Amino acid sequence: MTTPHPFPFAPSRRSFVGLSAAAFATVALASCGSDSGEEVDAETQNVGAMEDYAADTQFKATEPFTVSMLWTDWPEVPVEDTWRIFDHIKELTNVEITLTHIPFSDATEKRSLLISAGDAPTLIPLVYTGEDAPFVSSGAVVPMSDYVDKMPNFQKYVEEWDLGDMIDNLKQSDGKYYMVPGLQEVSVPVFSLVIRKDVFEELTGAVPNTWEELHEGLKLIKEKYPDAVPLADGFEAQSMLNYASHAFGTKAGWGFGDGSIPGPDGKLTYVAVTDEYKQLVENFRVLVEEGLLDRESLTASNDGSGAASVSEKFAAETCFAASGSSGTAIEFAQALNETVGEGSYSVTLIPPPAGPAGENIEPRNFWHGFMLNSQITQSENFLATLQFLDWLYYNPDAREMLRWGEKDVNYTKAEDGTIELMDGFALESYNINSGAETDINVDLGFSTFPAESTESRALKESYSTPEFVEYIDEVLSARTPREPYPPKPMDESELEQASLLATPIKDAVDTATLQFIMGERDMSEWDAFVGELEAAGLPRYLELLNTARDRFVEANG
Repeated sequence: MTTPHPFPFAPSRRSFVGLSAAAFATVALASCGSDSGEEVDAETQNVGAMEDYAADTQFKATEPFTVSMLWTDWPEVPVEDTWRIFDHIKELTNVEITLTHIPFSDATEKRSLLISAGDAPTLIPLVYTGEDAPFVSSGAVVPMSDYVDKMPNFQKYVEEWDLGDMIDNLKQSDGKYYMVPGLQEVSVPVFSLVIRKDVFEELTGAVPNTWEELHEGLKLIKEKYPDAVPLADGFEAQSMLNYASHAFGTKAGWGFGDGSIPGPDGKLTYVAVTDEYKQLVENFRVLVEEGLLDRESLTASNDGSGAASVSEKFAAETCFAASGSSGTAIEFAQALNETVGEGSYSVTLIPPPAGPAGENIEPRNFWHGFMLNSQITQSENFLATLQFLDWLYYNPDAREMLRWGEKDVNYTKAEDGTIELMDGFALESYNINSGAETDINVDLGFSTFPAESTESRALKESYSTPEFVEYIDEVLSARTPREPYPPKPMDESELEQASLLATPIKDAVDTATLQFIMGERDMSEWDAFVGELEAAGLPRYLELLNTARDRFVEANG
């Protein structure tokens, strides 16, 4: 089972600046939310709040209260009434969490509908930066920047992990930000290329460092395994295009965002009309033409399990490299155990290959965080809710609990920080204590999506394989994060105009990109494709983005 990751929900997955077409499309829905009004004094709405609450301390409400939470149901990990996690949180904090469920398949749309109708629960998680923008003008969500002074854990780790400038870039057109993100002490691409290391080393002598080296390696694999199509994606091309794009000096796939990037003149341009984007497309077109890139893996619908069908091809040795995360690598290994045999292969996640633009990877990023329904500002428990969520999302002990469960019940922690599951408990999605009677994820509710949001490097490494720890080291030492993409928050009128333009333009890009890669459209039609985007309103769209960008620079420097 591939570890569930909320990749369809992120506008840019990890660049996190600017809005996706999907986010633009929600702006009309957001106009009827409840107005949060002026900033309230949370100190006067303090029922249940702790007087001496501070960073790195246990939060426990002085009076019990309830927090309602929006919960995305993954098909592979359904919520069970027997899950221990919610009872344990209540024991620790005196806070009961109640759930409103939305399906994985259309979670973003369902979330927007609930918010715009004023029916969203208090806690709205799985929110990436930029996704708060459509709800700003309506006042449907809380301006979190007004209240982060009540969140000492958040403030502490923003400072310790040097994330202050990134936080400043969360600001919307009114100078406030309406979501708080998950904080990562170290930032490496979650998705990259998972390879059969033993096969590449046998045939090429090394792990590929560049897309050119990968290309040569794939040709050698094809010679030895003629029935193989050795490279695959498994995520509708969105994953591979994303992590590859940075090495080509562009952005694509999950990282496409609003499609803008600084041009040579300093003004924003649209990536899909650039030479760099064309070169990226041509790179994958050649791989398809030569029978090296699995066409099916670029088009098969992704239901959230991602690389499930690719796993079968890995097991059959008809695929030797594919997009994935550390969890995907584990899935591939489990599949190979059944065919090739344990110990007879080596599977590893490698840093995104370098390319014409160098050894670049995505900008340092946040992970998913949360928004709050603005109705909470009228609650007597407002301050206590802020304290509770600051603890839940940013306190190190809370983060460890969300990942591992109850200390000395589900896991032990040595003096050197090493964490081990106790006998009888497994974390199957990471192949830890596999086969034990109780899975802390599926059976108890730990290590679900709330566990992903904020992580120290030590916590990230605590559940990772040695290969992924090595991957972190390699990425940090051998790859260079790109500069953050320029913020360009729009006002309500600009968002409305952009929402009418962004979706058809992006739809045209998505369609044409796959057509060019799959060989269904000749590269001689590239100029015609650019003309189609211009006819769809691209010049006006770029004018809106550049106006918003210039205004942000003038206001913030």
